[in-house]
Amino acid sequence: MDAQVISILLITCLAVISPGPDFAMTLRNSVRYGRTSGLLTALGIACGISVHVTYIVFGLAYILFENTWLLEIMKVIGACYLAWIGILSFFPNRRDGTDVAKGDHSRFFSKIAAIRNGFLSNALNPKTALFFIALFTQIVSPTTSLSAQLSLGLFIALAHLLWFAFVAILLTQNRLETIIRKSKRTIEKVTGACLLGLGLKLLFLSN
Repeated sequence: MDAQVISILLITCLAVISPGPDFAMTLRNSVRYGRTSGLLTALGIACGISVHVTYIVFGLAYILFENTWLLEIMKVIGACYLAWIGILSFFPNRRDGTDVAKGDHSRFFSKIAAIRNGFLSNALNPKTALFFIALFTQIVSPTTSLSAQLSLGLFIALAHLLWFAFVAILLTQNRLETIIRKSKRTIEKVTGACLLGLGLKLLFLSN
């Protein structure tokens, strides 16, 4: 394997595990709604990668790069979404109490909602868009085959899925879950504050 490709893959792995909106979203849903929701959030994040892969493969990255207003629209929508999810984290979860004993996590938070959270968190993140543009321009050329581009995109999506699934599983281990449950509301509020802060930073401080 080419040394440049190996470097790109390592950079991708480091980017995946670095804290950001995707991590905060997985943390929030895992702590608030349980392991299944955390895993489905990870799946949604991986699916969100497909959006970035699509516009890279079909040349839309050039359009985004030349028309910065598209990135600005993505920034505003993504920032508002993260801020909204962050605000919701400050309100008590309706399943707290009797439903916890029953283990009914899906009653108030559907599987589709968990996937949607992860998908929108990733797909609407303009920093992820810029990362993809920068990454693919390093190794993709007009002669690069479609299969090679799709393989790279698949690797990135799989890396996201595995990492955030690991995070969800780790956070919902019995021992750790017991510790987390004792300070659940505090963790939810801190995570919500992080999501709100990320949204506001993305909206007002990013160039």
